Amino acid sequence: MKTLSNATLASLPDAITVPTYDRARLSAGIVHIGLGNFHRAHQSWYLHRLMQQGLAHSWAIVGAGVRPYDEDMRRKLAAQDYLTTLIELDPNGSSAEVVGAMIDYVPIEEGNGALIERMAQPDIRIVALTVTEGGYFIDPATKGFDASHPDIVHDAAQPRQPRTAFGAMVAALKRRRDRGIGPFTGQSCDNLQGNGHVLRQTVVSLARLSDPELADWINTHCTFPNAMVDCIVPATGPKEIALAQGFGVDDAVPVSHENFRQWVIEDAFCAGRPDWDRAGATFSEDVHAYETMKIRILNGGHQVISDPGELLSVETISGCMAHPLISALFEKVEREEIMPHVHAVPEFTPEAYVDLIKARFSNPKIIDTTRRVAFDGSSRHPGFIVPSIRDGLAKGTPVTGLALVSALWARYCLGTREDGSEIAPNDPFWADLTAMAAKAKSDPTAWLSMRHIYGDLSQEPRFADAFTHWLTLIYSEGTEAALAAYLAD
Repeated sequence: MKTLSNATLASLPDAITVPTYDRARLSAGIVHIGLGNFHRAHQSWYLHRLMQQGLAHSWAIVGAGVRPYDEDMRRKLAAQDYLTTLIELDPNGSSAEVVGAMIDYVPIEEGNGALIERMAQPDIRIVALTVTEGGYFIDPATKGFDASHPDIVHDAAQPRQPRTAFGAMVAALKRRRDRGIGPFTGQSCDNLQGNGHVLRQTVVSLARLSDPELADWINTHCTFPNAMVDCIVPATGPKEIALAQGFGVDDAVPVSHENFRQWVIEDAFCAGRPDWDRAGATFSEDVHAYETMKIRILNGGHQVISDPGELLSVETISGCMAHPLISALFEKVEREEIMPHVHAVPEFTPEAYVDLIKARFSNPKIIDTTRRVAFDGSSRHPGFIVPSIRDGLAKGTPVTGLALVSALWARYCLGTREDGSEIAPNDPFWADLTAMAAKAKSDPTAWLSMRHIYGDLSQEPRFADAFTHWLTLIYSEGTEAALAAYLAD
C-alpha cells in the first residue's frame, strides 16, 4: 500500500493511471474557491486531461477556501502534494486515476489576506468557484442581490478584511486595478441558471457598496461566463477510502464518481483560458438550453425522488430507482410535467436525456445518499422544481405530480420518517422549514405562504388545490398511498 504523494506516483500499481507530465514544471493560472469533491472530479479532471496531452501546463489550480472548516481539506491535500485519486464507478467495472492539476492551496485565515494577494498576482487569470446554489447571496423574494446578509454587511464595511469569497474577489480586483495588472475571469461552477450572470451580480453589487468606481471597472473589464456542469459525485467516507486502498493507494480524500461528465461553457474569458474542449468540454453560445435541460431533468429529478426516498428510509439514489413507486414517480413526472418544457440540444433530445438520467440514477455502483441529494431544499426546490410548475401553469400541461413532489418535501421537512426515525437538520433554514411544516400539517396552505420559495403559487388553484390534496393524503394514509394514487391517475 502506497501513501499518495509525488514521491510514490511512479511506484503505484499499474492499474492506476498517473500523471505523465512533470508536475514540478506546472505553473498556476487558476484559483478555485471551494475545493469539494465535485471540483476535483470535474473541472480539475478536465484540466488534468489537457495536461496529459502536453497542454495547459501554465494553468494549474491553486485551491482556496474562506471558512475555517476548509482548513481540514487543505491540510489533507497538502500532505499528499495536492493529488487526488479519482475512482470511476461504472456498472461494468471500476477504474482509478490520479489527478495532478492542483499544485497549491492558499492558507485559510481570518480576513482572507493570503487569498486576496494570491488572486491579485498576474499569473492568476481565472478565479473559479463551487460554493453551492445557496451561496451567492441572492434575495429569495426578488432574485436580486441580498445586501442585508450579515456577511455582506461586514464585507461592505470592511472590504480589506472580507469574510466571503466574493469580498475577497473584490479586494483582489481592486489591487489588480491599482497595480495595472488587469482583470481576471470569474467562473461559477455551481448549479444555477445563468450562473455567470449570478456571479457578476454578486461581485459587482458587493463592490458597489464600498467602491462604486471599482464596481464599474469590474463590470466593464471582467467576464463571468455562464456554464453548465454535470457529474454525479458522492460524498467521501470510509467506503471511498477503502475503494482507493483496494486499488493499492492510501488517499485521505479520494473521490468517487460516475462514468459521465459534461461541461458546457460560454466562451467569454477576458484573460485567456485553457482549451478545455480538447478534453471533451463544449464551448457554446447557447448554454441556457443545456442548463435548462440539466437543471430541470437531472437536478429536478433528484428532488422528485430524494424526499420520498428519505420518508421511506431508502438510503441511496440507486435504491430509490429500484423502489417501484419512487421510480414510477420519476418516470411520470419527468415525462409528463418536466420534459415538455425542455428543448433539445445538439447531443440530446429531451426524451433521450431522461433515459440517460434514469440510467445514471440507477447505477448501483454510485453510493449517493438520499440525504445528500435532499440537502438545501430551500434553494433547490425554487431553483429546480418551481420553474417547471410555472411553465406547466402557463402552458396548460399537468402540474399534479409536481404538486405531489412539493407536498412530499413539506412532509420531509417535518423532520421524521414514516418509520418514526428522526431526520437530522438538512437545510440552512431547517428550523424555519420544520416550523412551517408543522403548521402545514393542519393547514396545508401555510406551506405555500413561503413567498420566497413559491411566490404567488398559493393563488394558483390548479397547483394549490393539488398540493393540499396530496399533503392531506400523505398525512392521512402515508407516502406510499399518495404515490400509488398519483400513479393510478
